[in-house]
Amino acid sequence: MKHNYLLTLNLRGNDTGFINRKSAMDLILKNYFTKSTILKNMFMKKVIGILFISLFFVACQQKIKPTDIANINGYWEIKKVTFDKGKDKEYGMNENFDFFQINNNKGIRKKVMPQFDGTFLVNDAFEKVVIRFTDDKAFLDYSTQYMKWSEEIITLTKEELVLQNKDKTEYHYKKAEAINLLGDGKTTK
Repeated sequence: MKHNYLLTLNLRGNDTGFINRKSAMDLILKNYFTKSTILKNMFMKKVIGILFISLFFVACQQKIKPTDIANINGYWEIKKVTFDKGKDKEYGMNENFDFFQINNNKGIRKKVMPQFDGTFLVNDAFEKVVIRFTDDKAFLDYSTQYMKWSEEIITLTKEELVLQNKDKTEYHYKKAEAINLLGDGKTTK
């Protein structure tokens, strides 16, 4: 329960039971700065906590090394997209996979469609890809005859791939395998 205190100023002098103007101002300023200091300290604790958490996540971010690039080869299925504002779009089963083939930091990415017999339907369209390492970060530089763009590799393991574009949109992939629903015993290609 909060208590409100009423200060009575005696403008006529220093009668008993009253507080003079100077003492009242001292009391007001003391209370103001004490409350202000407490609020500032609480604010600083929150700021320091947020900075600590941010540094923790930055420090835990995977540093992509040239030896990790071999993990990108193969088929990748998108799991979700995380937008800059924090909203996620989840993906269930996908009709298209991304296929990467990289050798000596150069290669291609193309869209493929898995078929029920374990094969993939492909066309002639693809993007040229160059791996670029800058400031302890790794980037995929794409180019077609129409445009060029880059994505930063945030995470790259044998099972997970996370790419981030210039708009801070993150694309989360999982390693995909061929689908064989026919059960004909044939090996997948």
